[in-house]
Amino acid sequence: MAVFVTRRIPAEGLRVLSQAGGCRVQQWDSEEPVPRAELLAGVAGKRGLLCLLSDRIDREVLDAAGPGLKVISTMSVGFDHLALEEIKKRGIRVGYTPDVLTDATAELSVALLLAVCRRLPEAVEQVKNGGWTTWKPLWMCGYGLSDSTVGIIGLGRIGQAVARRLKPFGVKKFLYTGSCPKPETAAEFEAEFVPLMRLAEESDFVVVTCALTPATQGMCNRDFFGRMKKTSVFVNTSRGAVVNQEDLYDALAHGQIAAAGLDVTTPEPLPTDHPLLSLKNCVILPHVGSATYATRSTMAVLAANNLLAGLRDEPMPHELLL
Repeated sequence: MAVFVTRRIPAEGLRVLSQAGGCRVQQWDSEEPVPRAELLAGVAGKRGLLCLLSDRIDREVLDAAGPGLKVISTMSVGFDHLALEEIKKRGIRVGYTPDVLTDATAELSVALLLAVCRRLPEAVEQVKNGGWTTWKPLWMCGYGLSDSTVGIIGLGRIGQAVARRLKPFGVKKFLYTGSCPKPETAAEFEAEFVPLMRLAEESDFVVVTCALTPATQGMCNRDFFGRMKKTSVFVNTSRGAVVNQEDLYDALAHGQIAAAGLDVTTPEPLPTDHPLLSLKNCVILPHVGSATYATRSTMAVLAANNLLAGLRDEPMPHELLL
């Protein structure tokens, strides 16, 4: 059973594959993404493919692999990089890695929110460049979570984990929106299901944790930011394409909203001359939501086990049902 691994992954995951009987592993052994030509060559004739969210697995890749490809295992919770309709047509099974990165991503979401609303990157820079001269009553003031309203777009696993971590900060009210109400889930936080625009209007903090779908693509746009309070903070740790970045820039640059924090952008990496990077009230991270040693190791092991199960025609630990 020949498989292709598109990147250097944590050793624990590769060990699972290398110790599996009859599994021959070819790997692009680099921290950097596999070049397109190498991907097409590497997948040729393989039975299994272990990829990352930065690998575009489209018809060209599937054609290059040939009819023997049985399973694709992505080391990610998201799967918008996979041509699912084409994969389904060919009867290829897909494994993914939900749940295991929920806590790490929720922690990062809260850390990013706090960094933005309390202006931590700005404060660090002031210390370094000599801007810290004395204590000043209004200097470096930001916004606190106590008695605030937090709106969560997408009350799934990560959205719930974010709410669970924010609640002890003294949040007064949680709002949420999504494809449908989730009363049993929302009960833990006494969260109210509201339309998207009402969430924008009433929230002091907006946290986006939804999946990228045709319905959510570009959802946070000029109209959305125009409904938000001038003192509100926007955080996105879901997918970059959920946000219209030009509209976000305008909202931040013209004081329509107070600040924003992004762990995801379009494209990734964001060009260093992108207008958003010129703003002091926008904190951008390089998609590190799941970046803890333990989480990445667990993701790699799960992706490997999904791949092996698919090759053996066994139930996967986590299969995406197409």
